[in-house]
Amino acid sequence: MSNSFAAAASAPPHGSAGSFDYTKDDFLLISNLLREETGIHLQDSKSTLVYSRIAKRVRALGLSSFGAYCEHISRDNAERQIMIEALTTNTTNFFRENHHFEYLHKELVGTLVEAARKRRPVRIWSSASSSGQEPYSIALTILGVAPDAPKLDIRILATDVNSQMVARGAAGTYDEEEVREIPAAQLSRYFTKSTSESGHRYTATHEIKKLISFQQLNLFENWPMRRRFDVIFCRNVMIYFSAETQMGLWQRLVEKLDYGGCLFIGHSERVTGECAAHLDPIGITAYRKRVGQRS
Repeated sequence: MSNSFAAAASAPPHGSAGSFDYTKDDFLLISNLLREETGIHLQDSKSTLVYSRIAKRVRALGLSSFGAYCEHISRDNAERQIMIEALTTNTTNFFRENHHFEYLHKELVGTLVEAARKRRPVRIWSSASSSGQEPYSIALTILGVAPDAPKLDIRILATDVNSQMVARGAAGTYDEEEVREIPAAQLSRYFTKSTSESGHRYTATHEIKKLISFQQLNLFENWPMRRRFDVIFCRNVMIYFSAETQMGLWQRLVEKLDYGGCLFIGHSERVTGECAAHLDPIGITAYRKRVGQRS
C-alpha cells in the first residue's frame, strides 16, 4: 500500500473559521459513509483530514457548506466515489519494506518460476497496490531471477480502492525521485526515460507491464477472483480498519491463499482471528499457509 488508506493532514477543526461551515455531524456522516463503503474507520482526530480533503469538492461543486455536500453525496453515487478517493492517500515507494522483496527473491521466486516452466499458473496478488510501486517491485524481483517471466504463466494482480491510483499504476509513469530505489540496470531495461518541464520521467515498458493486471477493487466488497494465490501482499492496510473488520479480512485473505502460499503484511500489523492458527511465521511480517489445513 504501499497504501491507499493512510491518513495525515491538517485543516480547520469543527467550528473554527474556514471557507465552509463544518460541523461534527458532517464529520460523522462522512466518516460513517466511508466506513460503510470501504470498512475504513476514521477516528475523531481525523476530522481535520476530512475538512482538508473534502473542502476542495465543496468548492468545486459550488456548495456553501459541508452540510450541503452531505446532502449531495446521499443522492449522487459518482460523487460518493470521488469522496472515497479524496479520503485515501497513497504513501508508497518502490521496494518499500525491502525485506519482503529480499525473501521473495531468495526463497520464493526460484520455486515459482520452476513451477511456471512446468506450465503451472503462478498468481500473486498486490491487494492494496496504490500507484503501482509495489506490484512493479514484485515484477522486478521476478525478472531479476527470470528475465523470460513475461513468456511464462506468471501474473500479478494489482488492486486498489482508488480508481485514480489504479489508472496511474497501469500507466506506469514515475518521476526521477520516485524511481531512485530501482537498481540502475533494471531501470534502464524495464523503464523508458523521457524529459518534461518537471524533469525526467520513467515509464514502464510493455515487457514488465505484461506481468501485471491493474483493477479497481474494494477489499470490503465481494472479490471476483476464483483462483487462489501463491503470494499475497496486503501491507499497511489493516491498521485503518476496526478490529472486527480486520479479523474478517484476514480470514478472507488466508482463504484466498493457496496451501504453502505466502502472505506479506505491514510492519505494524498482526494477523488476528482464528485464521492465524493456519499460518507459520517465515520472516519479519511474513507467513506461510500450512499445507493440508482448511482456513
